[in-house]
Amino acid sequence: MSVQRWSAPAKLNLMLHIVGRRADGYHELQTVFQLVDLCDSLEIGVRQDGVISRTGGPTGVAEADDLTVRAARALQAAAGTRLGADITLRKRIPVGGGLGGGSSDAATVLLALNQMWQIDLDSAEIAAIGAQLGADVPVFSQGRSAWAEGVGEKLTPVALGADSWFLIIFPGVSVPTATVFQAPELTRNSPPTTMRGFLETGGRNDCEGVVRARFPAVGEALDWLARHASARMTGTGSCVFAKFARARDAERVAARVPDSWRAWVARGLDSSPVLEELRRHSKS
Repeated sequence: MSVQRWSAPAKLNLMLHIVGRRADGYHELQTVFQLVDLCDSLEIGVRQDGVISRTGGPTGVAEADDLTVRAARALQAAAGTRLGADITLRKRIPVGGGLGGGSSDAATVLLALNQMWQIDLDSAEIAAIGAQLGADVPVFSQGRSAWAEGVGEKLTPVALGADSWFLIIFPGVSVPTATVFQAPELTRNSPPTTMRGFLETGGRNDCEGVVRARFPAVGEALDWLARHASARMTGTGSCVFAKFARARDAERVAARVPDSWRAWVARGLDSSPVLEELRRHSKS
């Protein structure tokens, strides 16, 4: 069985405004997704017996709950294929950090198996399957940094520049997204803005106040990073980040990060590495 290797990049929410709440309980958002080169890695092999098996994955996540397995089974059902897959996932992106690691892993599985199983669904069909797995899956399946609205599914690719660098800090706590969005004190009426408005003002993260109050470690990381650069929280937390023009500037601050936290210096990406991997594997 031929095994192919694939990447699943993290994302940062450069801003996150909550502009309303829908009748079904989901929130109307405006956000900017910035892909970065902090990546999980996957090894995927095609099986002929139809079995979907996770041959390696994150500790503490049951195979049935793993988004990579759920994505493979959803694609298998949608396509009606009799093929299966062995999936090995190696995590670098922390769970519950607001970096979209699970959603990115799922999107990479959808894109990879769509090609490996020779299903040839188009991008809209893949995004529709992905949206059933998680709100962030479509942006990763599209593979581009993007301006997003709705619940995150209305995507407009944007070129944010690949010459930016980010220091990302994980303060060691996992923040459940549902806990933040269900908080009664969460602001849900931010005035709608535009991409131009974001570029002019920088926006903010409407979830930050809730996370600070409920997860003090995130507030400590934000306050620490703010002493060195302009600090922000990504998604619903718990990771915080700052943007730098040069890698060495980010690395200089990273060297001072307390030992009790994890830190990465990551480069901004306009497009996901999985897009190039799809092109490369299609020729092999």
